[in-house]
Amino acid sequence: MILIENVSKRYGAHTALAPTSLTMAAGTTTVLIGPSGCGKSTLLRLIVGLIAPDTGAVLIDGAEVTPANILELRHRMGYVIQDGGLFPHLSAERNVSLLANYLGRPRADIHDRLLDLAKLVQLPAELLRRFPSELSGGQRQRVSLMRALMLDPVVLLLDEPFGALDPITRRELQRELKGIIGRLGKTVVMVTHDMAEASYFGDTIVVMRDGKVLQNAALGELLSRPADPYIAEFIQAQRSPLDSEGTAAA
Repeated sequence: MILIENVSKRYGAHTALAPTSLTMAAGTTTVLIGPSGCGKSTLLRLIVGLIAPDTGAVLIDGAEVTPANILELRHRMGYVIQDGGLFPHLSAERNVSLLANYLGRPRADIHDRLLDLAKLVQLPAELLRRFPSELSGGQRQRVSLMRALMLDPVVLLLDEPFGALDPITRRELQRELKGIIGRLGKTVVMVTHDMAEASYFGDTIVVMRDGKVLQNAALGELLSRPADPYIAEFIQAQRSPLDSEGTAAA
């Protein structure tokens, strides 16, 4: 379980995240959605401990994220970003196994885990010898997901993991990841700006704007009882195609 207790973040006069409290239940997928600059990626970076809150606390299974324990807690969290974030000078295999090797895990265990993960994400094992530049965008994201899952984390954090992919590859990986999440039962937090993606993955959808949470609910409640006019507008804007003059089609 992830608890966000009155967490806020400011940069000078700019409020990136107003005081926010959320509960993300174990084994569920919470999707953070909203326009650019709404605070969703800031909230994700606060959870993983890349930045520290100005107020409040983030707790992972009851343990508060602090500078003293962040390295230990990160071993329980997998983190995937939009472009994969792979080290270009390391092979896919070395990217995936880097932290496990640093922690001194047995080589045989690492090798077996690599093969299991490659099968899980449907990446041919022979591609693990390639460097990121020798892989397609979809293959790089599969490697990034393998790296995030290498230590069998309890929490999986996904920051617009499909944003840089073409539509066909994006849809393929969405289906695959949905199945992986269902099989592994991880606590997942995903950032997206795409309502279709949010509705596909999210047990709970957190709609954000200007650093504030407007509503935290299942899709059905967002559709039937939006807590703010902006929520209905945001959903409708993504449902309505644009005509040639740039106005919403009837």
